[in-house]
Amino acid sequence: MAARPGVADDPRTGEGLVRGIGRASMVALFINAVVGAGIFGLPSRVHALLGPWALLAYLACALLVLLVVLCFAEVGSRFERTGGPYLYAREAFGPVAGFQVGWLVWLTRVTAFAALCNLLLDYLAYFWPAAASPAWRPVLVSAVVAIIVAVNIRGVRPAAIVANVFTVGKLVPLLLFVGVGLWFVEPARLVPGDAPGVGDFSAGMLLLVFAFTGFETATVPAGEVRDPRRTLPFAILAALAVIVPLYVLVQVVSIGTLPGLATSTRPLADAAGSFAGTLGASVVVVGALVSIAGTLNGLVLAAPRLLFAMAGNGELPALFARTHPRHHTPHVAIMLTGLAMLVMTLSGSFLSAVAISTLTRLLAYAATCAAVPVLRRRADVAPALFRAPGGMATVIVALAVIAWLLAQGSARELRDVAIAMALGFALLWLGRRRSRALA
Repeated sequence: MAARPGVADDPRTGEGLVRGIGRASMVALFINAVVGAGIFGLPSRVHALLGPWALLAYLACALLVLLVVLCFAEVGSRFERTGGPYLYAREAFGPVAGFQVGWLVWLTRVTAFAALCNLLLDYLAYFWPAAASPAWRPVLVSAVVAIIVAVNIRGVRPAAIVANVFTVGKLVPLLLFVGVGLWFVEPARLVPGDAPGVGDFSAGMLLLVFAFTGFETATVPAGEVRDPRRTLPFAILAALAVIVPLYVLVQVVSIGTLPGLATSTRPLADAAGSFAGTLGASVVVVGALVSIAGTLNGLVLAAPRLLFAMAGNGELPALFARTHPRHHTPHVAIMLTGLAMLVMTLSGSFLSAVAISTLTRLLAYAATCAAVPVLRRRADVAPALFRAPGGMATVIVALAVIAWLLAQGSARELRDVAIAMALGFALLWLGRRRSRALA
């Protein structure tokens, strides 16, 4: 699985894939992965906890996430292969740890798709109430999955183009919301009152940290990125530079224009309606639809590549490592992942999707951060083309923050993660047993 010399300039890689994702498209993938549906509902929940102090919480969370992002940028600058967090953990800590990270990240992507696809129908019902009805729901869900799967099988370039379009489509309504709404902000509403309690501030921080995450998804298809060792660090930091001020300004407009922000269920739509009427609210709802659809496309782009990478290392059946003879995409992994997403969306049973998504994502972050000092000592791994500022201090603080966030999980949530990990061990054992039987 080692990359061939000059692979970054070769349209075909040693994995049988095509490097069709450029620098701009990679930035778009990172923005797509982070800016999802959360920003359209988050401002009211955070404001209910913190009031105007939420603006400080946004900046604090951005700083904390930056530490993790710097670790991803350094580790990612060493590799040209597909896998993202799975590959990083495997190289640093061995195949068992790598498989667990890959399996858990894949599971979070499938459950996230299920939750977001249902949310897509809820937003669509704003314009077409029948969209969420029992008669239309399975038809629309199947259509959404089929279209996104088909686009991704057709090739990584079409999938990247679609991601670019969705990124522009989700940013334009948010930029309009900020650009127009700032003229209607009442400064007095931004003046903070009494400082919130530690518990409320911690709860608000948790909400915001999770709103900034998802970037790990965009690191997975590195095997289809042009010059990934240089492109990934640039793209992840550039995306964060766009997302942080956008999030802060969205919160400023929401606080400054909507008196009942704390109790709003559609805060951006309600705020836009207050200063731009029905048209403004409709634009925001369209933005939410585009944002969710873009995130769904990003999930289908990334999740199957995890199966592909694990199969390439003999940890899953070789079937998952097959590539399409014409389009050079992992078509089997894409179709099977799409099927899993369809089943989970229609069933509505997400295995505590929120808990699995957040806690397992944090485990993947911890593995990548811990990989920084391990890989720095390894002579058999390509040198990093990006070095995280602060060295070990950055790693230690990032791991401490992750440990604090993990400690916020309930016993039931931790149990669900343990069940998921046990299932992962069973899949690894079966995959290795099958590989030995076929050898």
